[in-house]
Amino acid sequence: MSATDTSAASSGVDHGAARLPDPPFTAEHEELRGSIRRWVDAELKPHVQAWEDAEWVPSSVFRRAGELGFLGLAYPTEFGGQGGGPIHEAVLQQELARSGSAGLAAALGAPITIATPPILKFGTPEQRERWVPPVLTGEKVAALAITEPGTGSDVAGVQTTATKVDGGFVVNGEKCYITGGVRADHLVAAVKTSEEGGHGGISFLVIERPPAPEGAEDDPAALGADRGDGITARPLQKLGWHASDTALISLQDVFVPEDHLLGELNGAFKLIMSNFAWERISMALGAVAGMDAVLETTKSYVAERRAFGRRIADFQGTRWALAEMGTKAEACRALTFEALRKHELGVVTPMEVAQVKLMTQRAMVEVADGCLQLHGGAGYMKEYGVERALRDARLGPIGGGTDEIMKDVIGRLMGV
Repeated sequence: MSATDTSAASSGVDHGAARLPDPPFTAEHEELRGSIRRWVDAELKPHVQAWEDAEWVPSSVFRRAGELGFLGLAYPTEFGGQGGGPIHEAVLQQELARSGSAGLAAALGAPITIATPPILKFGTPEQRERWVPPVLTGEKVAALAITEPGTGSDVAGVQTTATKVDGGFVVNGEKCYITGGVRADHLVAAVKTSEEGGHGGISFLVIERPPAPEGAEDDPAALGADRGDGITARPLQKLGWHASDTALISLQDVFVPEDHLLGELNGAFKLIMSNFAWERISMALGAVAGMDAVLETTKSYVAERRAFGRRIADFQGTRWALAEMGTKAEACRALTFEALRKHELGVVTPMEVAQVKLMTQRAMVEVADGCLQLHGGAGYMKEYGVERALRDARLGPIGGGTDEIMKDVIGRLMGV
């Protein structure tokens, strides 16, 4: 497995020099890390604030990521992927998180981490060939559409209906908080296909959108407008993840051909559940890398900033605060990497996944908040990116399953 290297200059931060590769990462993964890090430092970081302000990542960035082979790290070569596995993609998730923008990481990561895997795992050969390769090249963007205005963690409560008609289905309903939903070329959507509803009444449909108007690839208003397909996507304003478009999607009498059914009719619930493990581990990987990044920024700041004639780093309270946050980050790293190792082996348990998601997302919020505090007033300003880290982190305890759901899963599996 290999991905195209870049000629961009290194940031000067050598992961391998700082510490030996943490299992399950190997020297091969660290070589890949260097390639991705050079790309992130040279081509992404300089533009992060502009993309945050615009609340949009240019389509050219997706194509560039595809050109370098980074979107297909964990995908088979027959679909244009690099033939790697979860750990290769984990490196990408970590390095994107180091960009300082969780929105950028989500925009590039969601199509390959949560939207396309169900097609790869459960699609027919024809479906895989049709919808996987264009996402890996960055020419097309996929979005996973499950959440609805009245249905979040209760996946079985999906109310968007897909009524069987000659040749396919007619879909009506709304999806909300959909990452990449405005720019998506196709939606992998959970729909209600049985009057009985519940776990056994949900199906997956791949809902394609017609091509966007010429010149509209980076115009959210034009991309989200009804193209004669009955679909509208409106970008939502939110606390963090500004660079990632998050959409409210309306589906009105949308015809979906029968061959766009993914997996078995009324069998999507198990498909959805199978996708949660990697989504939650990916979130944990992002949180660990995010903690590393904000801690490095903070250590540099307190080493330079002076108060009362001394560096802030020289105050005992500063060292204690950093010690606690650093220890918390290391504990999260150990738990996350163990879950990643077991996931690659196919032996990770739902309880372990819930535990790693619960611990890392709340820890990221706490570490970002502690780092902002050490920056004082400067931390509240945009310049250092610490305020963004805190805003972005706050989604973690909600998205991909709330803290409360994770605790309930863990408690039940403990036999409580």
